[in-house]
Amino acid sequence: MDLPIKMLTTAVAVPVFGAFLIPLAGRVSTSARNAFAVLLGLFTFVAAASLLNPVLAGSTVDYSLSFPRGFDFILRADLLSVFMASVSAFVSAIILIYSVDYISHYENQTEYYAMVVLFLGSMMGLVFSANLLWMYVFWEMTGFASWRLVGFFRSDRDVAKANKTILVTVFGALCMLVGIIMVYFDHGTLDLRALHGAGITYAAAAFILTGILAKSATLPFSTWLPDAGVAPSTVTSLLHAAVLVKIGVYAYARIFGVTFAAPDAFSNLVLYLAGASALVSAGAALIDTDIKRIIAYSTVSQIAFIFLGLASGNKTAFAGALLYILMHSIAKGGLFLCAGIIEQNTHTKDINKMGGLFSSMPLTGVAFALCSLSVMGIPPFGGFFSKFQVFSGAAQNGNLAVLLMFLAGAVMTLLYLVRLFYKIFLGDPAGHDSPKEGSYTMVASVMALALIGLALGALIYYPSAYVQLLTANLGVNLQ
Repeated sequence: MDLPIKMLTTAVAVPVFGAFLIPLAGRVSTSARNAFAVLLGLFTFVAAASLLNPVLAGSTVDYSLSFPRGFDFILRADLLSVFMASVSAFVSAIILIYSVDYISHYENQTEYYAMVVLFLGSMMGLVFSANLLWMYVFWEMTGFASWRLVGFFRSDRDVAKANKTILVTVFGALCMLVGIIMVYFDHGTLDLRALHGAGITYAAAAFILTGILAKSATLPFSTWLPDAGVAPSTVTSLLHAAVLVKIGVYAYARIFGVTFAAPDAFSNLVLYLAGASALVSAGAALIDTDIKRIIAYSTVSQIAFIFLGLASGNKTAFAGALLYILMHSIAKGGLFLCAGIIEQNTHTKDINKMGGLFSSMPLTGVAFALCSLSVMGIPPFGGFFSKFQVFSGAAQNGNLAVLLMFLAGAVMTLLYLVRLFYKIFLGDPAGHDSPKEGSYTMVASVMALALIGLALGALIYYPSAYVQLLTANLGVNLQ
């Protein structure tokens, strides 16, 4: 077994099986458990990122185990899977580092670290799976881990929100399973390599899309994501930025962008659903007063922009959507981790009870501002280039109504994030004691994400070579 195959298998196996060893590390000491969890996250990122060299050179890395009736366990590293795995693992590793101080005074810490690492391992298995059945298995594993994490605090309210999360996403997953079964009966295989370029019926596509929309918290399944804000900020960052909702857009890119030739009418349906989702969630973000719910509504809205790029039918928009995944993961992860510092130090989520925090929390304020500017799409932040490329590609589609919906959503993004920053960091103090910055580790984590977003903006520009880099080796069914 050569080195790339070893790194592919260990990128999945290490976090999945390592999660079950975290309780044993906890028996040694708290520090050993925390360090082990962080090392698992960092190793997963290194393993995934090490696969960039072969895939950028045009190769794919495959590993398979044979099972009866075509249900082979197949892992495949190509540009799309390695890109998604690297982004998810990097942000997850930052979240694990931040968690060491953030959850140090809470109960259930061992289960927390085990579920976060299992969540990461499930994501690695999902993105590298080249068989729809195994993709579904890992899909459900992420649902279990998210259920435990959303209900971390164990109050009746928290458990109810966690149950809502799993009920909505499992309903979607069961619909997706029906679609996968239909694909199997239509084609006699679930191997994505063999299905490349094949047609898919409207019924199978609709069932699979239902699962994708539920997991990505897109209308009409978007309500569970803001409610998941009862979880710790590290969990909401993991769900919103790094892993969970990105599973939906990854599955759409893999199934309908790379594998099947989806009908045009199907793609147009996705565009209109995404446009409605962007507007409704942005409107909710403009009026809500809970800091984490506002950022959650923002996630729902920004995921819609990714769908705009993936469903527009051309390589420019598709490449922009992939870049959007990277930039949104970094910036939104930073916003949620900033929210964690703010909430712990002000003891409230209500932005009307904050105000004037910039003087006492300047580093958190700067990180929050930088991440917000990237989400808004302000140059020279990386978020600008991803949004610009998505809109440029979508304009080639010629659907003016869809473009106007998303332009309105972009303006609303600017408005609700400016409102959020003003209410928290500028405005009049709301009678709270002057809070202090978070711990060194927590502040360093958010500043790292904020500065990386800015640095990526400085490194990325708009050449045609960029589009070729992200799409040439994927075999995407696009113009």
